[in-house]
Amino acid sequence: MPNIKELEDLTTQVRRDIIRMVHKVNSGHPGGSLGCAEFFVSLYQDIMDRNEGFDMDGINEDLFFLSNGHISPVYYSVLARSGYFPVDELNTFRLINTRLQGHPTTHEGLPGIRIASGSLGQGMSVAIGAAQAKKLNNDDKLVYSLHGDGELQEGQNWEAIMYAAAKNVDNLISTIDLNKQQIDGSTDDVLPMGSLKAKFEAFGWTVIEIEKGNDIASILEGLNKAKSLTGKGKPVCVLLHTIMGNGIDFMMHTHAWHGKAPNDEQLAIGLEQNAETLGDY
Repeated sequence: MPNIKELEDLTTQVRRDIIRMVHKVNSGHPGGSLGCAEFFVSLYQDIMDRNEGFDMDGINEDLFFLSNGHISPVYYSVLARSGYFPVDELNTFRLINTRLQGHPTTHEGLPGIRIASGSLGQGMSVAIGAAQAKKLNNDDKLVYSLHGDGELQEGQNWEAIMYAAAKNVDNLISTIDLNKQQIDGSTDDVLPMGSLKAKFEAFGWTVIEIEKGNDIASILEGLNKAKSLTGKGKPVCVLLHTIMGNGIDFMMHTHAWHGKAPNDEQLAIGLEQNAETLGDY
């Protein structure tokens, strides 16, 4: 059984990493990163079956693809604290000629990163291709992906969603970060999408919802349920209800912190609300 307290402590440290990284370079996307901290910690520390070391092929291990690549701060933090590269490399976030660019890239060979992402709408297609490759290779491991809810306004997603069901890509678990916020406002104000559950089901997917998407225990329960639903002929969609900016009170429930860095005073407040647990880089 996972130690929930240890995962919660790691999540607190990840929140510290996120706001420190973005503050240092006065650039980045803290809101969505903070909202997905519990998800990433749960995924990498408990849910995924990962090999020792890293290679691009990912044979005989679960794979993860981040589609909404702008939330790279949380991705980098959890990768580093899961042993993919040194934690102190987080200090190089968004600096010129470093491996930790604002959106994940592959040309510098950062362990844990298999695709460049940030051009929204493309990650679903990549994840489906990787899942089909596993089937062709008789590899029984799973493929996970994460997408923003606003990102689903991109039409390419729906072609891919239709394809995955038609081709019975049932080794895929795609999670939607359902925080109902995007860069210009709420998703309902920008372009209402109605019921995503009804849409995915209409496209032939199995759908589960995690109502408490910032609660470790709920995430673990939901993702384990999703795993149990794989291999049954349908891809699986997880609707993860999160709070943008979670864990820092003045960043929560608003799109304002989608892509804005905290100033010195705001950083201090955010760090005070998340007491150090494992040590800053």
